[in-house]
Formats: sequence, C-alpha cells, structure tokens
Amino acid sequence: MGVSFALRRAAVRSAAMALSTVRWLRPTPFRGRIERIQIAPQDLRTTDPTAAGDIYSGYFAFAGKVVATGGRSPFDAVPPSQEWTVGLMGFGWLRDIRAADTALARANARTLVDDWISGCGKPDGSPTWDTPVIAQRLIAWLSHSPLILDGADRAFYRRFMGSIRRQSTFLWRKSRRIDQREGRLHAALALVLVALCTDLGPRRTKRVVDHFNRQIDREILSDGGHISRNPQKIVDLLADLLPLRHCFLSQSLTPPAELLNAIDRMMPMIRLFRHGDGTLALFNGMTATAPDLIATLLAYQDTRSAGAETAGPSGYRRIQGKDTVLVMDVGQPPPEAYSGFAHAGCLSFELSDGGEKLITNCGAPPAGHEARRLMARATAAHSTLVVGDTSSCRFVAGQEGSRMSGSPMIGGPSRVPALRESDPESERITASHDGYARRFGVIHGRSLTLDHQGAWLMGEDTIRPVREKDGNKPLSYAIRFHLHPGITAEAVEHDIVRLIMPSGQTWTFAADAPVQRDDSVLFASLDGMRRTTQLVIDGDLAQRARVKWSLIRGDSTEIPR
Repeated sequence: MGVSFALRRAAVRSAAMALSTVRWLRPTPFRGRIERIQIAPQDLRTTDPTAAGDIYSGYFAFAGKVVATGGRSPFDAVPPSQEWTVGLMGFGWLRDIRAADTALARANARTLVDDWISGCGKPDGSPTWDTPVIAQRLIAWLSHSPLILDGADRAFYRRFMGSIRRQSTFLWRKSRRIDQREGRLHAALALVLVALCTDLGPRRTKRVVDHFNRQIDREILSDGGHISRNPQKIVDLLADLLPLRHCFLSQSLTPPAELLNAIDRMMPMIRLFRHGDGTLALFNGMTATAPDLIATLLAYQDTRSAGAETAGPSGYRRIQGKDTVLVMDVGQPPPEAYSGFAHAGCLSFELSDGGEKLITNCGAPPAGHEARRLMARATAAHSTLVVGDTSSCRFVAGQEGSRMSGSPMIGGPSRVPALRESDPESERITASHDGYARRFGVIHGRSLTLDHQGAWLMGEDTIRPVREKDGNKPLSYAIRFHLHPGITAEAVEHDIVRLIMPSGQTWTFAADAPVQRDDSVLFASLDGMRRTTQLVIDGDLAQRARVKWSLIRGDSTEIPR
C-alpha cells in the first residue's frame, strides 16, 4: 500500500473520530419508544420452503457451511466462518420459514428471534453489528413481522419493538460516520422502512426520508447504475426499493421523487446487463443470481420501456443483433470508497446466443469463498487483453475488515474513451484504456463489431506504445476469451477453433495468430465453482502490435480481414 494512500486513510480516520463524537451526542430520529408495526414490506427474493424443515431440525447452512446445533441456539454455536455468521445474523432465512406456512414454523421463527434478542441484542464489535448486517436484519424482521408476531404475547412484542428501536438507533449513528461509505444506501433504505412500517411519527420520518433521498442521489448514477459499477448492487437495491415504494403508498404518502426516479433509471440497466438465459453479465463483483429474481424485478417495469444500450456514467455498452447479445465494460474504476469489490476488467466483454452464453467473464465467487475473490478480480479472469500477466488495476491487499468492504482499488485506467458507430450492416464499439500506461508504457485498444443479424462478431485488439520509441521493446501480452461451461472447443487449425454449444449450435473462432486452449473457471455459478475452457492468443509487442479475430455462427473458417 502506497504511503500517500496510507496517509489519506489516516487523515480520514482522524476526521471521522472527531466528527463521530459530535454525531453520537445528537439525538437520533429513533429516540423514544417505537411501539407497534403498522405494515410489513413484501419480500421479493426467492424462497426455499424445504429449508424451514432443516432449520427446525437444527441445521443452519450459509455460505457453503452447515452447522448442526443439536437443539441449542444457533447464536451460541461456534461459527465455521465469518460469512456463515453474516448469513445467520442477517435473518434472510426467515423468508424460507415463512414459505413453509405452518404454525410450527411460525413458533420456531419467534423463538429464534427471541434467542437473538436475549443473547446478541446489545451492540458489540462482532459481525452481528456491522452496518450491512444490521440493515439486512431490520429489513428481514419488518418483512416477516407477520410471521414473527403471529401468536406472540405482549412481553415478546415489547422486546421485539425495543430491539428494532435499539438497532435503528445504532445503525443511524454508525452509517452516518464519514468513514462509512459502502452500505450507506442500504442502511438508509432499512431505516426508511423502519420509519414507514412503525409508528415513528411524521416529523421523525421526514428526517429519515430526507437522509435517504440524499444518499440515493449520491449512489445511483444518472443512467441508473450504482456508483460501485457492480450490477449486483442494482439487483439487491431494487429488491428492496420496490417494496419501499409500495410502503409509501400503503401509508397514503407520495413516494419521494428521488426514489421514483432512481427506480425508473435502474430498471433499464438490468435489461442492459441481461443475457438471453436470464442471467446478468459478470462485471465488477457480479455473482450468480437466480433468473427468477431478475424476472420478478423486471415484471415491475413498464413493458413499453426499452432497455438501455449505452450507460455512459456507469461505463457499459450493449449491442444486440437479433438473439445475439454483447455487453462490454468501457468504464473507469469506481471511486475508491466504493471499489472494494470492483474488478480489473476494462474492455472485457460477454457474448450470448439466444438462451446460451458463449463468452463470459469468470465473475465473483459467492459468499464463503473469499480466498478466491482476489483471483476473480484480476484482469486475467476477464475476456480481455492482459499485459505482462499483470492486472490493469491495483488493489489494497490484506486490509483489515476487508470481509465486508473488500479491498479498494488504488490505481487503474484514468482515460477510457469509447465510440459507438453504426452502419446498415453492423454496429461497432471502439474503445481504449491507459491502465497499463504507467507501468508498461502502452495503451490497449479494442474494436468489436457485431452484425445486425447476430451472425458474426469481428474483433481487433491493439497495443500502442505511449512513446513511439518504445514500439520495438519486448512486452508480452495475452488475449483471453473465457468460454461458458458446457461449450466444447475443438481445434480445427492452429488459428481456428470450433465452439459447440449445449444446444448443438456451433460458432467458429478464427484469428490471424495462433490460438491456444487452456483451463479456466467460472466462479459465479449457482451450482458452485465450475471448470471451463478459455481461448488464449499470446503475443509480444516487438513482433505483433495488432491481432484480428472473429466469431462466426456456423462452420465458417473465414479469417478476419
């Protein structure tokens, strides 16, 4: 970690400590009693009713780990990982218990919530009281309050409401510290839900809503993307913003313009990232997401609204030729405070044909596989060009607390010009980035051209020296194309590879340089990490500064012109 970066962070921490003392002394909107739940927001996320039986039997599975409690409280169990603790303490599993819809399940949910209040209900330094976990827990408790409170006595009701007030007070103070950035919007969203769903009162509710409005304007860009550039953030936020909008209406309140405008902007962004198989493109921290959740979110969009094709502030482009979809990353790294999970995938792309993906990025691993996260963030895990086996961005490694906030980027492309052109036959994106300029003195340029029928894609990658005199120096590079699992790659010639999709459809990859096949991995999969294949074109600046390649549907062996 550079000295200047360390000094900046030290200065931020000092200022945070000075100002946080003042803020903790100010009364919060949640001061005083909150006595009752008035409404419950809808939970749009996927449920698994069979998991309710496992929970009742004492088996708690989160982040790839299972703990058998043997009749004891899960909150007293020794956690196998911090990610398991986060899954347990967030209470998202209440949706599975509610889906079972039995009296036994309802009683079990209430008992588990009461156990948490008794054993974990006071703030401490554990993951239980991390900002994102508190926000998730409050949303889960409110959404499933009919389940928790069904048949509850007055004493439990008071304990439950007292815990919501205590958590809301702590979250308000903690999330507003100036050294807190990641998760601020989610925290503000949870606090608004508390205000709307309880009897907080109009004046205090307005203060909470005003804070939320300021935060949503800071984090949601004008094109509907999140400031982190992570498509997963859009999915997670919309799954809570849509029920929040309904809560305003249920209380006969007009939803704030900031909320309505953000939702209207975010919906087309989901369509920009969406492939024909219903999944979203794997950029900047995106992991596997159940297609039915995506479909549920899109059902709230006006069917007459078109999806976005150009997301300028977010730095993405989409081209579609009939059933063939190409999505490309043409953006700079996000601001440092929001870059904890961002990837070094500038100028990478994904390609799908109908309901099948062909070219992909490796994506982010799910919770419980944090050791692989840094590998997934590397440029080599993306379908783009890599110089000197080095990522185009630099990360702060080994930072304390990286479990929740990741490790920020402290370097990367500062200029990523992108041009979109169209003619009667095709559409082209031409872009470049200077992520390798400082270390290697070169600019990576890429041109992708997709025909309007979706039958072929022509690509060109170039390495251009920043200084002309450096054009003849040796500098190795590799152009990587990660294939989606299920794609069979058969060598036809040294520069031609036939790609056979699970449906039997074939595409032919050809280049004006030798093409190798190598092992790869898809980190983002609902079935767990999956092995796959990548095509690799190796080169050296001193010998070749330009590589042309093509992907053509069918068995054509045409070499790019």
